[in-house]
Amino acid sequence: MKPVASAEMLIPLWAVLLGWMVMGGSPGPATLAISGTSMRQGRLAGLTLAAGIVVGSASWGIMAALGFSAVMMAHVWLFETVRYLGAAYLFYLAIKSLRAAWRGGAGAAPQVPHNRLFAKGLLLHLTNPKAILGWGAVFSVALVPGSGPLAVWGLFSTLICASMTVFFGYALLFSWGPIARGYSRARRGFELVFGLLFGAASFQILTARLT
Repeated sequence: MKPVASAEMLIPLWAVLLGWMVMGGSPGPATLAISGTSMRQGRLAGLTLAAGIVVGSASWGIMAALGFSAVMMAHVWLFETVRYLGAAYLFYLAIKSLRAAWRGGAGAAPQVPHNRLFAKGLLLHLTNPKAILGWGAVFSVALVPGSGPLAVWGLFSTLICASMTVFFGYALLFSWGPIARGYSRARRGFELVFGLLFGAASFQILTARLT
């Protein structure tokens, strides 16, 4: 991967990277889903879901680089459609976690096939309106107007590698033995917290307003 030409950037690359990784690693639907899956089903499951999230993020990044995010902002109904779909999906995940907390029970958590985990991660990010705004914003504030393809795709490659580091790192961390064993001992409490946080994220997206 070739570095982004600093002459074509408005902000130093290290500052862009730092802000991007802090934003990606902050508590939210993606990190919540990865941490929960990694504790429930183990490292491979967490990495699989994280891979779906990375592909979803890369999809929005590519579309933003091609100018699709500007089209969505110009046609608000497209953005609103994604927003409502995202809120509905997060509400669905909240209900699933709350039902698991209500049922309680001992033993191992239900195992979800890896193809469904990948699809879950992909859908989670494709229906996240903040991902659209994030990619569009980083291109607009980091690159000078009229930047060439090398700068645009170089920045995209750098940021998607940073996203992989964050999301796969979450999967590795939360599948670590002591953390996973803590989840198995207090599964009902964890599911309750996951349900409430997914519900809060759904409400936040549903009530957000495009400014």
